[in-house]
Amino acid sequence: MSDISIRQLSGSLGAEIKGIDLNELTDGETAESIDTAFYEHVVLVFPNQSLSPAKQVAFTERFGAVEEHPLRTRRSAPGFPGLLILENKPGRPGARNDYWHSDISHAKRPPALSVLHALTVPENRGDTMFCNMYAAYDALSDGLRKRLENMRAVHSGEVTAERARRRKDTDALPIEKVAPPRSHPVVRTHPHSGRKALFINPHFTLRFDGMTDEESAPLLGYLYEVATRPEHVYRHRWVSGDVVMWDNRCAMHYGVYDYDEIMPRLMHRTTAAGEVPY
Repeated sequence: MSDISIRQLSGSLGAEIKGIDLNELTDGETAESIDTAFYEHVVLVFPNQSLSPAKQVAFTERFGAVEEHPLRTRRSAPGFPGLLILENKPGRPGARNDYWHSDISHAKRPPALSVLHALTVPENRGDTMFCNMYAAYDALSDGLRKRLENMRAVHSGEVTAERARRRKDTDALPIEKVAPPRSHPVVRTHPHSGRKALFINPHFTLRFDGMTDEESAPLLGYLYEVATRPEHVYRHRWVSGDVVMWDNRCAMHYGVYDYDEIMPRLMHRTTAAGEVPY
């Protein structure tokens, strides 16, 4: 414990933890400190890590079962179907993720958290931005919070499938089947912190339940604007060896696409299973 340091990375979310090798993490005081920091800061950064697929899966499973992506959007590591390989290389550019989203929010039980391990990254390129959906909810007026309290929104994975159909020259795999759209609360309660957060995102959220796309668009647009205000955002500049984990229940993220296919980028991604939002 005395060798571990925790440094806050922005005013809204994000903390860097040094002095720990995730390969050697076991249950105990150190693991409890990570859990506490995670639920406080929403995004954790562990620099200078070297995790095998097995070790990354084992670390992620501390928080929930590691499951296959329901749309199987990318190839997985041999023997580890829940570990996706995100790769950008000459002749095979990586699929774009330059839109705000919460991972797989269209699932019945969206992931609790995601873990991304940077193996190769282009220097000063491909940052990932995170925004605090607790802060977005807290920034709303009492009247708007009350209005949203019992509203639900419809989420769908069809937009991801359509992206794969349009761009066949990327590392994205063809998506054969998409589950029907699913409704989730617009405001969800975090099962650990007990805090309320907005649970919508521009990529997977189609509309408010019981409303049309056109009727929903103005209010959804306003909520996204509030969520992504600079004071609610942490921007992570990747370095090879970084492991970053974030809470999908109270954060959105955005992958900055300022690199091209001649700039190699290789990352491993896992998610821990979550609960039905409430």
